[in-house]
Amino acid sequence: MSPQPIVRRSLAVLLLTAATLFAATNAKEPAPRFNAKTTDGEKFSNDSIKGKVVLLEFWTTWCGFCNEEAPFIDKIGHELADKGLVLLAINVGESKKTVTKFLAQHPRNCKIVLMDDTNLAAMYQATVYPIYVVIDRDGNIAATQRGAGGESALRRLIARAGIASPDTDDE
Repeated sequence: MSPQPIVRRSLAVLLLTAATLFAATNAKEPAPRFNAKTTDGEKFSNDSIKGKVVLLEFWTTWCGFCNEEAPFIDKIGHELADKGLVLLAINVGESKKTVTKFLAQHPRNCKIVLMDDTNLAAMYQATVYPIYVVIDRDGNIAATQRGAGGESALRRLIARAGIASPDTDDE
């Protein structure tokens, strides 16, 4: 076999590999279709969030890391709301009574969603806490994080969806 077909074949494999890598790094996965209702009765869906950046926070009352991160999550949600950020804090697997009692002692200033009012926890396989998912203005998943990471990490996640903020050192 002459070297020319080997070179062509190698070049074809190289180009195919490069094209696959390029496509994988630039393709964004659409956020799953969802409906959610806050404890205040406000409704959200893929259609209603179009044009906004959404931070989904999956949490529980018994999660120590969730409780530690709640103050700066609420602060970021409030600080970036005028830039188009919507923060939905989805409590996973607890009753309305449990969550209400917890929030009476540990108030939050964000939109709270219970599992009874959404299918989001199942869609994102929320089994460890906290979990953060950022959906960009086009309705695509821009970033995800499983586990606590601190305020700077959360700000970097949100920035991947196009909302930059001053990076605060949380250490």
